Amino acid sequence: MKQYYVYIMTNRSGTLYTEVTNDLARRIYDHRQGIGGQFTSRYHVTGLLYFEETCDIHAALAREKQLKGWTRAKKLELIATDNPKWVDLSADWDIS
Repeated sequence: MKQYYVYIMTNRSGTLYTEVTNDLARRIYDHRQGIGGQFTSRYHVTGLLYFEETCDIHAALAREKQLKGWTRAKKLELIATDNPKWVDLSADWDIS
């Protein structure tokens, strides 16, 4: 069964970036390499703060749209529930 991920990433200045993918490790790698998106490469968005997993692409896309519509404050509250110290959740992943 295919998995989909809605995720929020950041950079050193705290910019938030929300996206959906079916391969989270690959997308993190792409972001770190500056591949695949003008926004993430321009703002050096490389730290994974939050992610959700689902097997329903429609649910993933709906959740992405919902999160993108939220205020920054509401996104920060969501991140704080699972990752209050803003640790890069992918820091120890073997991504290459």
